[in-house]
Amino acid sequence: MSESKLERKVGLFVFVCLTLLAALLISFSKGVTLFSRNYSVFLTTSDVGGIKRGASVLMSGYPIGNVTQIILSSNGNFVTLNLTIKNEHRIRTDASFKLEQSGFLGDQFVSVKPGTNSVSPYLEPNAAVTCDPPFNLLDTARDAAGFIRRIDATALMLNNAIADVRRLVLNQETLSNLAVTASNLRETSRHAVTTVDELRMMISSNSPVVAGSVSNLKAFTARLDSLAASLNDVVNTNSATIAHAVRNVEESSESLKLAMADVQAGKGALGKVLKDPEVAANVADIANNLSITTSNLNRLGLWGILWEKKPAKVKATDNPVRK
Repeated sequence: MSESKLERKVGLFVFVCLTLLAALLISFSKGVTLFSRNYSVFLTTSDVGGIKRGASVLMSGYPIGNVTQIILSSNGNFVTLNLTIKNEHRIRTDASFKLEQSGFLGDQFVSVKPGTNSVSPYLEPNAAVTCDPPFNLLDTARDAAGFIRRIDATALMLNNAIADVRRLVLNQETLSNLAVTASNLRETSRHAVTTVDELRMMISSNSPVVAGSVSNLKAFTARLDSLAASLNDVVNTNSATIAHAVRNVEESSESLKLAMADVQAGKGALGKVLKDPEVAANVADIANNLSITTSNLNRLGLWGILWEKKPAKVKATDNPVRK
């Protein structure tokens, strides 16, 4: 065998091996190739979380395409991912898109979760969809660090509060007072139990008297009910008479009111007595004389008033006249 033929055979063998290797790679990658028919979907998000070009697009965990292009907006507010999807995998409009990663530190990929509505239309080629930014471990770690610092500050405040309670509340004096209070409470409860026992014994020993009192009270209430019934019957029977008497009282009070008005106006004998000054003065003199007469009656008696004593004669020698 010549050297040229050997080189051609070796070259043919390498070409066949490379072709088989490329076919195997295409077969196992399940990704988009130059020979597959596909369509594009533009996914917009505020943060891609470091996803790279060529990342897989998985629907229900199955690879259906790749990220072929990543475009940052001019103002940097959002990022657009160009997802190239195989034609045989259609995505409905109610599907949700998420940026996830394999494991804790694995490669990132675009996850497509199908919707529950089976009659929703499919996404058209070059359709625009949105998704939330991926989970950011560093931001979470920073938030966790801040949370831990707040927990440390809270724990420090709690330790200070416990120290204050131990210093102000759980000191020797407070514990002694608490012990005295517990002892007093125990003594009070013992006295209460003793009092209850004595009360129970008194009730037991005087149960006939208590029963009699209860019986008497029951009889009294029965009589009271009977009296109330009788009084009700009397009121019902004499309601007309009572109403007439009430009307008479009203008329009498009205007449008395008119008479008092006449008296205040100076009408009638009593009104003239009260309004006429001369008559009022005579009435006052009569009252004064009557008061003097009753006083003499009390002091001298009836005979002392009717028979007045003569005054004693004065002798000439008793009071000599001076010249």
